[in-house]
Amino acid sequence: AARPVRPIRPGVGLGRSGQTKYSVLAIGTSTGGPNALAELLPRLPPNFPVPIVIVQHMPPIFTRILAERLTSSSHLKVVEGSMGAVLQPGNAYIAPGDYHMTIAKGSSTTVVTKTNQNPPEHSCRPAVDVLFRSVAEVYKDRVLAVILTGMGRDGALGCAKIKQTGGEVLAQDEASSVVWGMPGLVAKQGLAEK
Repeated sequence: AARPVRPIRPGVGLGRSGQTKYSVLAIGTSTGGPNALAELLPRLPPNFPVPIVIVQHMPPIFTRILAERLTSSSHLKVVEGSMGAVLQPGNAYIAPGDYHMTIAKGSSTTVVTKTNQNPPEHSCRPAVDVLFRSVAEVYKDRVLAVILTGMGRDGALGCAKIKQTGGEVLAQDEASSVVWGMPGLVAKQGLAEK
């Protein structure tokens, strides 16, 4: 049976002027993640003010299919990350299966995605920690990270790095998670604001 999903409150993360204090939304997920993303992304408005970068533990081909599915069901354009793709507000970039995805400064005004096949971390490629470390390095205190349902410990070290640089972390609660491994560890380590 499907679990009820709490609606996103309007204005979460927005200052008094309506401007977000974040420059990027980074999401990490695994087991149960495609359904969690299918609940979350359609709730974001078409004028979402920042780019979204996502690691979903999945093999090749399936990440492209997931991106297409999420594009058709949301207001956002969702694509697989590729070498040199410039991050744009209102677009989401999913790490391609069997590739780590990172971000880096492309120029003085752009940030781009990069992909590599460096060794797996926590037996995962793509790994959430790899993406989150790069997000923390580029965006510092302007990161909002979200850890969704998933098995294992991937994401905890990346969340610690995001917290170190002044960013904020949210973790999916146990009741709505298929597996509360990844978000549970982040919550138990005191890394999540909520």
